Amino acid sequence: MFDINHIISLVGSVLLVLVATVLHEVAHGATANALGDDTAKRMGRITLNPFKHLDLVGSVVLPLLMALVGGPIFAFAKPVPYDPRKLRHPVRDEVLVALAGPACNLLQACIGAGVFRGVIAYLTQAGITYPIPTQWEVALDIIATFVYLNLMLMFFNLIPLPPLDGSAIISPLLRGRARDVYYTVQRNSMPVLLALLYLLPMVLHINPVSIYLNATAEPLAVLLLGF
Repeated sequence: MFDINHIISLVGSVLLVLVATVLHEVAHGATANALGDDTAKRMGRITLNPFKHLDLVGSVVLPLLMALVGGPIFAFAKPVPYDPRKLRHPVRDEVLVALAGPACNLLQACIGAGVFRGVIAYLTQAGITYPIPTQWEVALDIIATFVYLNLMLMFFNLIPLPPLDGSAIISPLLRGRARDVYYTVQRNSMPVLLALLYLLPMVLHINPVSIYLNATAEPLAVLLLGF
């Protein structure tokens, strides 16, 4: 027998994942446009229309599967295209464009946390105490998931490996030998990323990405939500 509240929670969480990822990509495009590169604008990617950004597997199938198996919900959208050669100050602006996505996720997390605290304050003022009505519990669970999800997206994208945003933030800051070494790592980044995400957890039962997110996204979520 299906639990309607569980289904609502799953669907709500997946929809919020889509909101977070779409806004993340829009932030990249809007920032690039403001700094001189209109590539995303010309391609119609500075829009809140989700169909312009969604990737069938990464934006729909993946979060649904992760929600069904009870794991952390994660998703990705089609990257917003931009041409760093058109930026007014390429070295500086490339970093700003890369930071725009994670910064947008942080802003969404803060807004979500504000809504969460507002609902808690309303329930307290109304004299509604534990156990709270199911509809409020579902709503709070979805909002908390939205906050945690955005923080996960922010910190995950700050990992300095392509195609993640952290690579575009780190590479312009390096000079000389350090930059040469980093470019060598970049050329082999996809196998490294796949090993971090899948190989190490499956073979050695070590999950460095989860350890990293548990040390970053989780405590910040607790701080913002006031747990």
